[in-house]
Amino acid sequence: MSVSFADVLAARDRIASAPIVETTPIQRSRSLSKLVDADVRLKCEHLQRTGSFKPRGAYNKLSILANAGEVRQVVAASAGNHAQGVALSANTLGLDATIVMPTFAPQAKIEATREYGAEVVLHGANFPEAMAHARSLTEEGVAFIHAFDDPAVVAGQGTLGLEIADELPTVDTVLVPIGGGGLIGGIAIALNEVLPNARVVGVQAGGAATVHESLAKGFPTALDSMRTFADGIATGSVSELTLELIDDYVDEIVTVSDEEIATSVLLLLERAKQLVEGAGAAPVAAMLGNDLDIAGETVLPVLSGGNFSMTELQLVLTHALSSREQIVQLRIRIDDRPGQLHHLSGIIAETGANVRTVAHERAVEDLEVGEAYLVFNVETSGASHTRTIVESIEADGYTVTGRQ
Repeated sequence: MSVSFADVLAARDRIASAPIVETTPIQRSRSLSKLVDADVRLKCEHLQRTGSFKPRGAYNKLSILANAGEVRQVVAASAGNHAQGVALSANTLGLDATIVMPTFAPQAKIEATREYGAEVVLHGANFPEAMAHARSLTEEGVAFIHAFDDPAVVAGQGTLGLEIADELPTVDTVLVPIGGGGLIGGIAIALNEVLPNARVVGVQAGGAATVHESLAKGFPTALDSMRTFADGIATGSVSELTLELIDDYVDEIVTVSDEEIATSVLLLLERAKQLVEGAGAAPVAAMLGNDLDIAGETVLPVLSGGNFSMTELQLVLTHALSSREQIVQLRIRIDDRPGQLHHLSGIIAETGANVRTVAHERAVEDLEVGEAYLVFNVETSGASHTRTIVESIEADGYTVTGRQ
């Protein structure tokens, strides 16, 4: 299997007539540009229909199958974004679709996949288990649609690279998230041909990183387990096809932590007014890190998807705000007598902070008889404000024994 630039051009022609794939905007971010001393342009692929880049590859593959007339149904495995891309493409082309999703798949992505007309089967505790079950459902007239290990899918994703070249020919560095490698493989093929001087950098979540080891060994290396909230890039492996493309065309690979990704999700909301899921925010996390020299460059992070459930978003933002100390937990040792809660709440209020929750802890081994802990969850403006609160409490004779 291989993918050529001619395949990407042919995919663009097919997709041009598709009612479901749009040209997504590139937006300059002054705030992010100032933070990294570069000209930052955001490729807003999360604004694509279904909320990610996936319809590009799915439609290209399914249109080939539909035109050949040999397939009546397609089957795919996905944690969410590929599922929606296949479901929408199949519905548009008049094919039946069955999508196998891991049992941990976000409910919002399950419901969206069903709304696009597919039958959803929940199976497996991880992506490999879901994929194995999906493959078992294939038979004559039923085609398995791989999320990345398919030349037609990769070629379809490559149309995003052509768009980048058309819209921003002056780009110096393009940052692309890597899960299975289909997106970066396709983009890199296109940019290698039309913008050969542009640097292509792949970004993986540290808890799902497979590319460095795979490149070192010369073959795809799978992870036994993964730990990242960025489910869109938690595939656990790349394929021989995509590893070859990464080796041939991608300039650098960096990894980022979940904490860095969460911070980037919050930053994109605050500064760019864009709601982007973990996988889509990973390139911004890499741009903000210390592993890349991008000063003075025109830099384009690909915001590959925006399919966050509100529950997931709440968890990620709470974590990011806690890292900034805009949400803090203060554990204060007190004499357990009336008026302490009122008095300490007043000290916190005088600093301009807001108490979200408060609890008493009395059954704690290190406490003396007649003592307790008051545990405040407090909203602040940041680390400096938090220090002011702690100093005010301690100046009044209390001990703040815990601060998270």
